[in-house]
Amino acid sequence: MFVHTSIRTSNMDRSIEFYTKLLGLKLINRREIPQNKAEIAFLQDPKEKGSTLELTFYRNQKKFVQANYENRLFDHLAFKVHDMKKTIDIMRKTKITITDEPFRLGPNGTVIAFIEDPDGILIELIEHK
Repeated sequence: MFVHTSIRTSNMDRSIEFYTKLLGLKLINRREIPQNKAEIAFLQDPKEKGSTLELTFYRNQKKFVQANYENRLFDHLAFKVHDMKKTIDIMRKTKITITDEPFRLGPNGTVIAFIEDPDGILIELIEHK
């Protein structure tokens, strides 16, 4: 069974705010891990569906650079949204980077868009009609 995905963050509070306020996840646990000088936080859908997202902040990590798009090993996270236009409008107002404006996959297909989280993690937004 798939349990969670972990991504690193350079600022735990900022990332928790992004994922809870803008993408609707719920913070379910946050704690220190003294063995590796880290702090972790787990977030999940408020209805507790699906796997969890783990945010990891390593206190000793000095360099935090996201590779250029072509050189990334991790591709993206995906989130379902109910209203793409409204979601993108909110992202624009909060100055979130929109890397790909909304587009439809085929004539009657799903609408998707891509944004970046505060640390440059690519996020796909998916609207099913």
